[in-house]
Amino acid sequence: MMVRGKPREDAILDATMRLLASGGYEALTIDAVAAEARASKTTIYRRWSNKAELVKAALDAHDAAFNASAPDTGALRTDLIAALETVRRKATEFPLAVYAELAQLMRTDSQLASALKKHLENEEISPFHDPLVRAVKRGELPPGVDAELVHDVAEAMVVHRLQRAELDDAFIARLVDDVLLVLLRKGKS
Repeated sequence: MMVRGKPREDAILDATMRLLASGGYEALTIDAVAAEARASKTTIYRRWSNKAELVKAALDAHDAAFNASAPDTGALRTDLIAALETVRRKATEFPLAVYAELAQLMRTDSQLASALKKHLENEEISPFHDPLVRAVKRGELPPGVDAELVHDVAEAMVVHRLQRAELDDAFIARLVDDVLLVLLRKGKS
C-alpha cells in the first residue's frame, strides 16, 4: 500500500535532508530523492516545482522539528539557553559544510537564492521565535521585540564560534547573559 499525504511528504523531506547531508546540494537530484523516499518523481514535482523549492521545504521541516524539541522552561533566560542547545545539537547532527555550500551557490543560482531567501526570512522557524513570543506573553519582554535582530546576532556569533571552537555550555551562557539578554532588555528600559 502506498503511503500518501503527510507521511509521504515527510519521507520525501527526510530523504532530501539525508542526501543533502551526504553529498551536498549540487550532487542532489530529484531522481535520487525519489529512489531514497520510494516515491515517484511525479509525486515530488506535484508538491515542489524544482530542487531548490524541495530543499527549502526540507530545511523548513528540519528546522521546525529541532525547534519543537526545545523545551518551554518557563523563563526567558533558560528558554534562550534551551534554544541554543538545540542549535548546538543541530550543528552536530547536520554537516555545516552543506550550509556553506548553499550560501556560496545562492550567489549564482537564482532559484536557490529565491527559495532560501524565503527560508531565511521565515521568522517562525527561527529557534528564538517561540522563546521570545512566550517571554512577551509572560511579560518578561515588551511587545514588538526585535526577534530578527536577536536571531541574526545569535546566528552570527554561533557561526563564528563553530569555525574555531565548539559551542560549549560556557559559550552558550555567555552569549545569552552578555549579549542576547542585554540586547533584549535594552528595548525594555
